[in-house]
Amino acid sequence: MTLLLTAHEVERAAALLRAGELVAFPTETVYGLGADARNGRAVAAVFEAKGRPHFNPLICHVADAAAAFAETVPDARARALADRFWPGPLTLVLPRRPDCRVDLLAGAGLETLAVRVPAHPLALALLRAAATPVAAPSANRSGQVSPTTAQHVLDGLGGRIAAVLDGGACDVGVESTVLDLAAGGAALLRPGGVPVEAIEAVIGPVARPLPLAAAEATRTLRSPGMMLSHYAPSLPVRLGAREVAADEALLAFGPAPPGAGAVWQLSESRDLREAAARLFAGLRWLDAEGRRLGLVRIAAMLVPAEGLGAAINDRLQRAAAPR
Repeated sequence: MTLLLTAHEVERAAALLRAGELVAFPTETVYGLGADARNGRAVAAVFEAKGRPHFNPLICHVADAAAAFAETVPDARARALADRFWPGPLTLVLPRRPDCRVDLLAGAGLETLAVRVPAHPLALALLRAAATPVAAPSANRSGQVSPTTAQHVLDGLGGRIAAVLDGGACDVGVESTVLDLAAGGAALLRPGGVPVEAIEAVIGPVARPLPLAAAEATRTLRSPGMMLSHYAPSLPVRLGAREVAADEALLAFGPAPPGAGAVWQLSESRDLREAAARLFAGLRWLDAEGRRLGLVRIAAMLVPAEGLGAAINDRLQRAAAPR
């Protein structure tokens, strides 16, 4: 059962988020499906509830610029844009801090993080009360129309999430503009509520996005909702492993075969939510440990394709693709 909470129950909604539950809440555009961005299992539950086919990066919503920059490394341009457009529909993609506490799954394993401060009083109240970054895509099943009322959320996700914080109808508009500042330049990854011309008036020229077909082919874009350049290990990845050699690192799912040079267990009990939450950290650890030990590849055990398994397999197939 999904609770319908009133605007006076912000503290209750925040407590649910801190407890690892999913809570939908209004923003200035549409309702977002929120999870504690520091809790990998909660973030995995977002993908599960939405039926999201890929582990695309999620935008982390925070209460103010200070909270955003506690997790990322801003430059002078990022600070100027935050001063001008936050709260508001502008998402900045910035490098993660080395001590960033946001779970890797929320950023799809990348070295960057997408952050924004929403311009909705109830969203800001929830973020302040929760006192944690909240990863929040739109609160609908993947591929369906984005919700602009609490009832829309219940129609699509009722029974799949803990609660909906009812803020009435959203002031429906386009999604947030996504701007990548992480690589030194400035690239528009997704046009949205802040016109690029207004951004350029603050920081100067901004590169326009590739056409979607080119973005898919090159996997260079890092915006939520697009095909993205995911973290790939430097060691080659072998899929469908049933046995493992001594010169291989093993990404295990369930009981692990013996003999690997290093092992990272996604889930001994074959829990797909636990496996999703541990996937990116596991690939990074096996890559670093495997290289330290002189291993030649990462062997990944079979993961069933249903539910979150489809997203896990999608990510593993990308990691194993020729490069």
